[in-house]
Amino acid sequence: MRRQRPLFALSAIVGAQLMLLLDVTVVNVAIPGIGDDLGFSTTGRSWVVNVYILAFGGLLLLGSRIGDLVGRRTALMAGVAAFTVASVAGGLATGPATLLAARLLQGASAALAAPSTLALIATNFREGGERQRALSVFSAVSGAGSSIGLILGGALTEWASWRWIFFINIPIGAAILLLAPRHITETDRHRGGRFDISGTITGTLGISSLVYAFIRVAEQGWGDGQAIGGFVAAVLLLAAFLVNETRVERPLVVLRLFADRSRVIAYSCWFLLPAGMFGIFYFVTQYMETVSGFSPLRTGAAFLPMTLLLFAAARTAPRAVARFGAKRTAVCGLLVGLAGMLWLATLDPGQAYVSGLAGPLVLVGLGLGFVTMPLTTMILSGVEPRDAGSASGLLQTFQQIGGTLGLSVQVTVFGTVVRHGGPDAFAHGVIAALGTAAGFAVLACVLLSTLRARSRA
Repeated sequence: MRRQRPLFALSAIVGAQLMLLLDVTVVNVAIPGIGDDLGFSTTGRSWVVNVYILAFGGLLLLGSRIGDLVGRRTALMAGVAAFTVASVAGGLATGPATLLAARLLQGASAALAAPSTLALIATNFREGGERQRALSVFSAVSGAGSSIGLILGGALTEWASWRWIFFINIPIGAAILLLAPRHITETDRHRGGRFDISGTITGTLGISSLVYAFIRVAEQGWGDGQAIGGFVAAVLLLAAFLVNETRVERPLVVLRLFADRSRVIAYSCWFLLPAGMFGIFYFVTQYMETVSGFSPLRTGAAFLPMTLLLFAAARTAPRAVARFGAKRTAVCGLLVGLAGMLWLATLDPGQAYVSGLAGPLVLVGLGLGFVTMPLTTMILSGVEPRDAGSASGLLQTFQQIGGTLGLSVQVTVFGTVVRHGGPDAFAHGVIAALGTAAGFAVLACVLLSTLRARSRA
């Protein structure tokens, strides 16, 4: 039976999504303070971010399958509860080892909870206008989560302490755990057939190897031996995983989801967009703090226009989809966002925020707001309830792997430019990395343009 208050159900689902996404970027502006207080080495500081991404991206497919077995609401609540406990441990950390352990647990908990967010929207809201309105809110939060993390991280770091970037999850987690059992309808448990142990092992290790390899590339370059070994292991493990998935009774990944061409292209775009956006958040933040001399608070506030436009566009997206269709809406949004990315790539060293950054960030936010909801609609359209968790888990997996890949490529470009030295080398490296980010958006535009416009899908 459906719950009487869908607004509360949506609040719990979106709150969980926001909490998980915040931790991808909320620590960025706090890393200098964390490193100084806990004694991280200069290179070791990057693992405050990387260990979270490694656990999150590597365990998403396993988290999706667990949700099938125990129920999506149960998986969401278990993941949120564990994430909240890990956040407390992170805020109380007294050294690098304890903080990294807490971040690892946060990533693993996020991998358990995240696949259930979209799946619960698919099963708790009727397909059509009701689901599209829910998806517009979900997409707004998903798209703006990273920039909200920068704003929140800057404010908490400057006004209080970096420890509050972890403690802020306590009231959010408590509210979700209070609302979820009362207002979210549990999904069916699919326990028939044998558990796909071989798929779990090969898939989890394969994705973890891939994420680790890209992290090594970002730190050491493409010639690093451990990175090459990680890529080789990832190829072999993922090949074995795909072969296994075609043979088992209850596969970890439902391969029939890829029979629909529109869904495949939407997944590909969800890979390419984070590939560009992770780099934009990272390098624009570095530019503001290193080149422009912004404080953490001012850096976070500088993303506010982008965040507000993204929310406004995402709330308008359902009407645009109803009138023009998902493909046209997504393409138009991508073109607007691409214009902003290309504008960022023309930044002059020393250029003021208003003349050089504000306009491009507004365009990026506006474009992204019109992209996320149509792409999510294309992925979930026509998906059977039993496959909703797998579809959601794959979206999250593509998002995390794409973001890690994109950032590693852009860091490599940045490092190459900086190593050649010259005046304003750091600023020119940032600009080159931002140009690379725009390239990922170009690929997404090309892919979407190959789709035939559907009636209002």
